[in-house]
Amino acid sequence: MTRKEQPYSWFLRKPLTWQQSRAMWRDLWSEASLDFPYLALIVSSCAIATFGLVANSAAVIIGAMIIAPLMLPIRSLAFGGLIGSWRLIRKSALAILVGTIIALVIACLLGLLIGISEFGSEIQARSQPNLLDLGVAITAGAISGYAKIEPKISGTLAGTAIAVALMPPVCTIGLGLSQGNWVLSWGATLLYITNLLGIALSCLLVFLLAGYSNFHRARNALILTSILTAVLLIPLGISFATLANQARLERLIKKALLQRTITFQRAELLESSINWLNHPPRVRLVVRTAESITPRQVELLQEFITKEMGRPFQLNVLVSKVNEVTSPE
Repeated sequence: MTRKEQPYSWFLRKPLTWQQSRAMWRDLWSEASLDFPYLALIVSSCAIATFGLVANSAAVIIGAMIIAPLMLPIRSLAFGGLIGSWRLIRKSALAILVGTIIALVIACLLGLLIGISEFGSEIQARSQPNLLDLGVAITAGAISGYAKIEPKISGTLAGTAIAVALMPPVCTIGLGLSQGNWVLSWGATLLYITNLLGIALSCLLVFLLAGYSNFHRARNALILTSILTAVLLIPLGISFATLANQARLERLIKKALLQRTITFQRAELLESSINWLNHPPRVRLVVRTAESITPRQVELLQEFITKEMGRPFQLNVLVSKVNEVTSPE
């Protein structure tokens, strides 16, 4: 391929040779292998991610993200689509499918064995994907693809894997299935597909700009990936609008608790959270007060919030009692 055929040859230091393209194909073919090291990484990263999700530990989950075994066959899948190599496409897709199924089964079994009374914030965070997640996936996927063709920045792959998590959403799907929570599993599935397509699309574009193929050859793969990504914009856009609405509702609830009610006027709000996966959504408040709070007061406040927000809520209040002491006159 000549420099004239490579309008984006500035993307690399020098034009590609046939030997370079062949070497990239062999390298990515190896990365898509469904071998013991890959399966071992799938099992270990899945176990770490699942335990981290159940323990609601961000540090443990990050450890699972760094391993990131699914990133490699996704990158190989993008390259296979770019050059029209059905052998590489089939091999990469098989590695992704088998790895995903194994992770789902392990997470589901661990969820059944451990038993989860309530989903923590780390699990819930992976059940509500939106347009921001797609942006992160596309950006991180582009960095991952460029790290493959530019050895000097290959060390950024671990950080990229942390930015666009692949294993935690899969484990969240399994945990949701283990508890029969279909809403949670669907949200995590949407996040996983978003990350997968975002990475594949951006890697494909990076390899194209780097000169590993021409547009005519990569047209079908680009069109298919772009259409699938565009379809995702509908649920992700709805989720983004819902997220913005939820943030507004949370601000209104806090304002209502602090300013609009007489019942809790002398109570100090320490913490508030809303679990939108419950039906109706559950509002959890932690307040500090010197006075006793009765179930009737909580009921009145719940009715007030329901009326103000135009939808039902379930209110739980955790009270931290303090004693108010004054000096004698």
